[in-house]
Amino acid sequence: MNPDYPRFHLAIPVTDLDAARHFYGGVLGCATGRESTRWIDFDFFGHQLVVHQVDALQTVDPATNEVEGHEVPASHFGIVMPWESYELLLNKLSDAGMDFFIDHHVRFPDRPGEQATFFLKDPSGNHLEFKAFRNIEMLFARDLENY
Repeated sequence: MNPDYPRFHLAIPVTDLDAARHFYGGVLGCATGRESTRWIDFDFFGHQLVVHQVDALQTVDPATNEVEGHEVPASHFGIVMPWESYELLLNKLSDAGMDFFIDHHVRFPDRPGEQATFFLKDPSGNHLEFKAFRNIEMLFARDLENY
């Protein structure tokens, strides 16, 4: 781990710590760090994700935006990973029978900014996006027509 590279810290609510441990630790393979009876730290692909036990979550349908024919939840988090790592995770989750909130698809195929993406929902309803760019230099590109 490069100590000079910034890491994000994200804390999210969950209603069941055991289910969160299974999903993040077992299904996604995230190592655990510190924990207590009300929270668990996970190594979320090199970043610190903390799940905090709450007694209840408000269950309202999330606001969404239409993105290339998919209703993407406006509130979500995720990771941008190398294409090969993305494919390995996608295959692992597919083989395990994981239910995808938004199935794997490729945006902008054979064009600048080509990216693969899929969405999951954790057991508490938090939305996660997993994404890979064919060319990582396109991650923050503003004008794709000039690439």
